[in-house]
Amino acid sequence: VQLQASGGGLVQAGGSLRLSCAGSTRTRRTYAMAWFRQAPGKERDFVAGLSGSGGSPFYGDSVAGRFTISRDGARNTVYLQMNSLKPEDTAVYYCAAGTFLMRVAQGYDSWGQGTQVTVSS
Repeated sequence: VQLQASGGGLVQAGGSLRLSCAGSTRTRRTYAMAWFRQAPGKERDFVAGLSGSGGSPFYGDSVAGRFTISRDGARNTVYLQMNSLKPEDTAVYYCAAGTFLMRVAQGYDSWGQGTQVTVSS
């Protein structure tokens, strides 16, 4: 599946952004979808994810209660609503698709190109 991420930008601390990840529609298969982020010099960390079979979303500890992941099945798009942003949220955000919902990047075989999120203090 091909993924296209968008929605990043520059925002002040306390502000909000919504990221979008549009998937190709060549297959009817429903993938597990996740967002990861990577700051300079750091590993790619799990942010949020949804399984392909439904169920509750999962969040990384640092974003739980502030970020919300959702899926629009009709548009084959996954969103990440980010509220109460902090400077430590600054990173390149990547969306990913895979067979199972996993918290490690190695579990996904399709990635979007990344979108920069910068939160100023």
